[in-house]
Amino acid sequence: MSESKRVMSEKPLNAETPKRYLTSWITANKVFFDRNQGEIPDKEIDLSEWRLSIGGNVQTPLIYDYETLLRMPKAIVANTLECSGNSRSLLAQKASGNPWTVGGVGNAVWGGVWLKDLLEKTEIKADTHHVAFEGFDKPLGKAQIKFVRSIPMAKALSTTLLAYEMNGEPLPLRHGFPLRALALGWTGANCVKWLSTITLMREPYQGFFMDNVYRIFAKGQDPKTGVPVTEISLKSIITQPEGDAVFPVGDITILGAAYAGESTVAKVDISTDNGATWQTATFLGPDEPFAWRQWQYVFSVSQPGSYTVLSRATDTNGKEQPMQATWNTHGYGNNGVTEHGISFQVR
Repeated sequence: MSESKRVMSEKPLNAETPKRYLTSWITANKVFFDRNQGEIPDKEIDLSEWRLSIGGNVQTPLIYDYETLLRMPKAIVANTLECSGNSRSLLAQKASGNPWTVGGVGNAVWGGVWLKDLLEKTEIKADTHHVAFEGFDKPLGKAQIKFVRSIPMAKALSTTLLAYEMNGEPLPLRHGFPLRALALGWTGANCVKWLSTITLMREPYQGFFMDNVYRIFAKGQDPKTGVPVTEISLKSIITQPEGDAVFPVGDITILGAAYAGESTVAKVDISTDNGATWQTATFLGPDEPFAWRQWQYVFSVSQPGSYTVLSRATDTNGKEQPMQATWNTHGYGNNGVTEHGISFQVR
């Protein structure tokens, strides 16, 4: 399934979506990027045996089977999902981790149930402030560290989906079948796959994937003191043309996508002179909360030469995408305008 993607590691499987598949509002399941910390199960779990357990700091622990979830009120939402380290390799200063370019992102329509509908039945204790997720996948490496992540209760009770469908199909195995937690507008690190256990807690979960990684920290800084990676950063990417392309004089169609996590993209501006002047792009396709906006700009070129194109997103609060990224040890959240520019030739 990963032959059309750029594979960075086989085990665990980490592979990014080619740019040509990012030019549509929906990213097809078969080319949606892969990001894993553990081993993808060999085969789909028997749904008659699968159970979702909810416990911890609650009055009434609960266990759900798959059919019960299907009978509950259904939610369908669009959501752009991005790897925390997407665009890491575009940073001028090297950062540790898989060398993502721009393909660690995709947009899908997800079907499932709201997490709040399940949690409210547990009679949550008053001093509960966090919700931890764990899957049934097997960890890799000698340390055998399970991928467990927690999110604040406020996020769990507002815009977190338990997804069993992806783009109108049952959730694919490599994307978490039969159930995946989706903290809408937050990075993939907060969206645990192959979900089996939900634990309500007084404090955030403590463990390697909460305390040592998925935090923004500088070289020499204790990772635990860094800011946790949560919401997706405001960002615009250029999906067409590829960098270093060659065109004849005339009109060149530039395509891209802009996204803002829990915020909303208001506009995208384009510079065809490396930032000297800016023009507004035209949006394409649907406009849904948590989902990216596709955009296009037709660049009319009358003279041969080398051209650099930049795109800059602005959200509805007036916040602009920064011209340069802020570096951190793992290269998380690279949303710099300059880092995402492309250059091409007109002859």
